Amino acid sequence: MKVNVGLVQMSCVADVETNIQKAMQKTREAAEKGANIVCLQELFTSLYFCDVEDPENFNLAEAIPGPTTQRFQDLAKELGVVIIASLFEKRAKGLYHNTTAVIDADGSYLGKYRKMHIPDDPGYYEKYYFTPGDLGYKVWDTKFGKLGVLICWDQWYPEAARITSLMGAEILFYPTAIGWDTTEKSEIINKEQYEAWQTIQRSHAVANGVHVVSVNRVGREADQQFWGGSFVANPHGRLLYLASHDQEEVHVQEIDSEVTEYYRTTWPYFRDRRIDSYQPITKRYIDEG
Repeated sequence: MKVNVGLVQMSCVADVETNIQKAMQKTREAAEKGANIVCLQELFTSLYFCDVEDPENFNLAEAIPGPTTQRFQDLAKELGVVIIASLFEKRAKGLYHNTTAVIDADGSYLGKYRKMHIPDDPGYYEKYYFTPGDLGYKVWDTKFGKLGVLICWDQWYPEAARITSLMGAEILFYPTAIGWDTTEKSEIINKEQYEAWQTIQRSHAVANGVHVVSVNRVGREADQQFWGGSFVANPHGRLLYLASHDQEEVHVQEIDSEVTEYYRTTWPYFRDRRIDSYQPITKRYIDEG
């Protein structure tokens, strides 16, 4: 099945409504370019607030489904596109998740994925805000194919990509917010970090015989220079599209999910998996403890 996937790489400001309006306008732009599926970056309605631990930031959260979800449901129905929207979910008082809503092309809300892996690093204090996901890995059967969604820090874990692919995902989407620490002086470290981020996701495409779509933000926020670099990789990891490091971009990439059959028969990793030998992977560490 051939589908056109829209990637929206944008910068954000402090005003939530401004960001939502920009995301909606850029979704329209992607649809005008022929997109069937539009993926927005991680937490696009606000600045990346996890650079500090501030209880005021919990006011940015909302129910999912909720008011923002509804606006994008209306937009999806109007444009006839699938929308992947990453939002800050308020599940209950004192209980919050980093969550992505998936909306079908008729405007119906298909469900949500809650980020499973939560980082806690300088500039990325997500454990302060987000409870780890408890819905498991998810795949949605949309008008334009079966989609798997993972979120940012999930992208470093091959287990997450593998499980989502084994559930039937034809394309893996990664809404993302990651950048360079502006206080880092080493260009080598900056280069290594970006290349590692791209390489690990391209490896998920290879190992699972699927296309991978990664959508990142751009712009300077506090001490983070978000590096953009959104991309689409085919099932051999070849880059079909690569965005700039510093520009807002709306790109539409044609993807033929039928080529998965070719890659998975030519390089039959799924056939040769030794599922009888993988039990140790469920241990925290393989030692006597």
